[in-house]
Amino acid sequence: MLPAILQGVKTMSREASKKNTPVLEVNDIKRHYTQRKKIVTKEGKILRHSKIRSVDGVSFTLNAGEVIGIIGESGCGKSTLGRLLVRLEAPTSGSIIIDGHNAEELIHKDRLNFRRTTQMIFQNPFDTFDPRFSIQKIFIDTLKLHKIGENNIERRKMTIEKLESVGILPAESFLDRFPHELSGGQLQRISILRSMMLQPSVVVADEPVSMLDVSIRADIINMLYSTAKEHNTSLIFISHDISTTRYISDRIAVMYLGRIVEMGSADEVATNPKHPYTKALISNCASIDPRNKHNPIKLPGEPPTPIDIPEGCAFAPRCPMATLECSSNEQELRDIGGGRFIRCMKVIN
Repeated sequence: MLPAILQGVKTMSREASKKNTPVLEVNDIKRHYTQRKKIVTKEGKILRHSKIRSVDGVSFTLNAGEVIGIIGESGCGKSTLGRLLVRLEAPTSGSIIIDGHNAEELIHKDRLNFRRTTQMIFQNPFDTFDPRFSIQKIFIDTLKLHKIGENNIERRKMTIEKLESVGILPAESFLDRFPHELSGGQLQRISILRSMMLQPSVVVADEPVSMLDVSIRADIINMLYSTAKEHNTSLIFISHDISTTRYISDRIAVMYLGRIVEMGSADEVATNPKHPYTKALISNCASIDPRNKHNPIKLPGEPPTPIDIPEGCAFAPRCPMATLECSSNEQELRDIGGGRFIRCMKVIN
């Protein structure tokens, strides 16, 4: 379990965000790649032009100030989905609606404004910045590009105020430093701060604390959540860490082979998973409390690749509940009530 500070942060009011109209609407978004390489499937079939279905029909909505966590195994399509949402990659099909406007139209009309509306926080803060630029230049150039502030003197003052607000003290001593002169935690704070200074509608945080020391992860998560709530920014939190995702998120979406297989409130998904894959995933999340009973569910076989996805339910080859019907029928994400969505015909409620 994470430190109590995260639980305190999570108790902030979420009712306002539920009443708002969606800031982000993702409608059946897909990202397929064509691989021109000979592949031999498990059945012995040779494919010379295979299709990689990295994201294969994802849909959800997100309200202002709401946080949705995306979890799943490596290769499930989480990071690709994040890049699609901020348009670092173009979707094969589907649509993304931000503040009531189609993202594709926004990019063609005003790319700079779209970049200000959607921001991304990457896993490695040292890859986020140009190593030739000082912290002062990074902030001032960003503010100047987006026409924030009257002049560089005002922008410098804004930078100092923001750095101090997140505990980077004394702020003036950091302005002339370069990224390699800062720790990973300091640089990730600056990365979050730079994104939030633009007051975006949507922020995608892709594994933002996985490369940081455990001792400072809670502080970074606390800062990210508090800053997002301060600006009423919608946050998509992508992570392998189920405990962290639970405490920062309002809702959790579980992905498997490019699709959402379960979605619901963070507490409900974490404590009462419905989909057999979610149950296995959460059962393998160890607790630091030795008194907690830990009975991990072991799934047979290896996860299929996005190249060789079986017919019917993609999870059927590894599922303990699967029948012949599961292997032959396509599964749809359906509402089972209480804000829970499941992609499994065996789950009744």
